[in-house]
Amino acid sequence: MRAVPVIAVRRVPELWRRFDVTVRDLPLGLLLLTGSLVPAFHNHGTQLGGLPGRPFDALAVVAVALQCLPLAVRRRWPVVCLALVSVGFAVDQLRGYHSFAGTAVPVALLSVGSHLERHRRATALLFSAAYVPLAVALHRLGSGAESPGEFVLYYLALALPWGMGSWLRSTRAAEAERRRLVAEHTRAAERARIARELHDVVTHHVTAMVVQAEAARYLTAAPDRLDQALTAVTDTGRRAITDLRHLLDLLNPDYGTEARTPAVGRLRTLVEQTRRAGQPVEFTEEGTPAESTGSADLVAYRVVQEALTNALKYAHGSRTSVQVHHGAREITVEVSTDGSGSRAEVAAGSPGASPAASPGGSGRGLAGLRERVGVLGGDFSAGVRTGGGFVVRARIPARSPS
Repeated sequence: MRAVPVIAVRRVPELWRRFDVTVRDLPLGLLLLTGSLVPAFHNHGTQLGGLPGRPFDALAVVAVALQCLPLAVRRRWPVVCLALVSVGFAVDQLRGYHSFAGTAVPVALLSVGSHLERHRRATALLFSAAYVPLAVALHRLGSGAESPGEFVLYYLALALPWGMGSWLRSTRAAEAERRRLVAEHTRAAERARIARELHDVVTHHVTAMVVQAEAARYLTAAPDRLDQALTAVTDTGRRAITDLRHLLDLLNPDYGTEARTPAVGRLRTLVEQTRRAGQPVEFTEEGTPAESTGSADLVAYRVVQEALTNALKYAHGSRTSVQVHHGAREITVEVSTDGSGSRAEVAAGSPGASPAASPGGSGRGLAGLRERVGVLGGDFSAGVRTGGGFVVRARIPARSPS
């Protein structure tokens, strides 16, 4: 019973991030507004120019609101936020309110430095120029106790949050560039892997078909052998078409929308095909597929397909279990096969396994699945079970981009 509140608390940050950025920034402005209107904080804020303090009136409330409420748009419209906050700060200082709301000025400067994308230098020059008449007016209206150097020092203090915001912006840009380079490297590696597989398909299957067709020319006098040769050509062609379609599914940019629903629906067909090949398979599918799963459903289908193919190769006739669960945020797949595990070790690429036991597996299938699941941010594992047999498990986020 205690687990439910814990889960609810953990989901609060996720739910909060779904709100618009203006809604998420508004509480800061409201908090600063409330604190500035508390009588104990009156005349305890920023004091520039040496003007004597003045009791709060209706104009003071307006000045405080101009400094606090625009913080709600500090990330959406940072220049508008800084302009309104600056006007409120100027009224605050020229009237001598010296409210706690002056804290909004460095916050607005930090937001401009961090979130403004264009006309950054022009904005800095414009607001720097606007600071000069404010400093001159405060110096004339004040007691004269403050020297011009103190106004310069305050200007430099205001430049600090702007610089911090610029540093944050450059850090985010560097991280975005790093992720872009990683994504490009991943795509290049995937293209190279597909190119290698395509080369294998073409050189193996098509070459075999050409050789078999050439040999069939000399078998016209032996109808039985001619029929066997043509059957071999047909079977090889079908295998080539199947492999090429698999690669085209990866290369086609629209495969995520075309194959999403069929991939899930074809799981039962895939299991039935495996059963007809002599493999006893127990299939369990739970949950309802999410409306938007990206390429997760297709990857889940590939995991089941590769696992059943390995079961046919290395544990033919052994009992196999396929369990697929569709959750709200992820798809989990588990395919386990009973058996001694020696041939499964070959499928997994175990160092202690004998290569002679393998009927020709290259080990690329599981490695490719591990890469594809990893790209989507999921987890993939394949190995020999303690009691014998082999198990493949995959956890695939359902809303990962293609």
